[in-house]
Amino acid sequence: MSYVFNIPIRGNRKLKAVMERIKEDKKLQTYWRCSNVMAIERMGYTDHGPTHVKIVSNIALKLLRILTEKKLITPSIVENYGMTEDDAEVIVVLGSILHDVGMIVQRRDHEKYSAFIAYDVLQNLLTPIYTVEERAIITSEVLHAIVCHEEQPSMDSGTRVLTKEAGIVGIADALDMEAGRARIPFNSGKIDIHAVSALSIEKVEVEPNEKGPKPLIIKIRMSNSAGVFQIDELLKPRIKKSGLEQYFHVTAEITGEKENRIIEKFEI
Repeated sequence: MSYVFNIPIRGNRKLKAVMERIKEDKKLQTYWRCSNVMAIERMGYTDHGPTHVKIVSNIALKLLRILTEKKLITPSIVENYGMTEDDAEVIVVLGSILHDVGMIVQRRDHEKYSAFIAYDVLQNLLTPIYTVEERAIITSEVLHAIVCHEEQPSMDSGTRVLTKEAGIVGIADALDMEAGRARIPFNSGKIDIHAVSALSIEKVEVEPNEKGPKPLIIKIRMSNSAGVFQIDELLKPRIKKSGLEQYFHVTAEITGEKENRIIEKFEI
């Protein structure tokens, strides 16, 4: 089976070349399939394969482009290595498509397994687009983003987010929270706060915030106040951990008419 998804290239020739390599990489395509066998069929979890990574990749790229086009951040690859914003785009896309590949092993510590598995995949995807030195740098930055993507910050575990690109990947991962993502585990009988709250999320939109004090606004529509769990327990820690908290304003509004509402609106 071949999974193909579109990324807005916008003149980034390196990103275009990497995406062509991804489309041809049968091993990576099979890893995505294995991730979903483990996550969905064996554990009753949400999609961790091609659909999920497509959504995360597109969100991460959008976040990075808004922040760089508004001159709000200088990507870490530019700041520390003198490379380009095009290279930063490659990093957030690769971090997004590889962050959950460790699910082929198991859920616990999957981010560490992802980094281990991603190393060889990265060498294939980056050759011959980058030189040996550039491949080493890109690999380093992508592996950091992968290991740091989980939501719980820890100063002692070695998972501190130390690059802007890693922070963006973590936030983008948490933003894949619309109801369809929870439909599979819910229908298979996995009824818990994670499934119920995810089913409450109707729409997630990310756009520049022209009026407010923070330049990026994340608008979330939910049918039930249970959706607050997704925002407060999963998204909020990712934003705080990212080092980019000052740029994001999150609003969540309840659209359901039949609920005996506890709250009308939630913001962070």
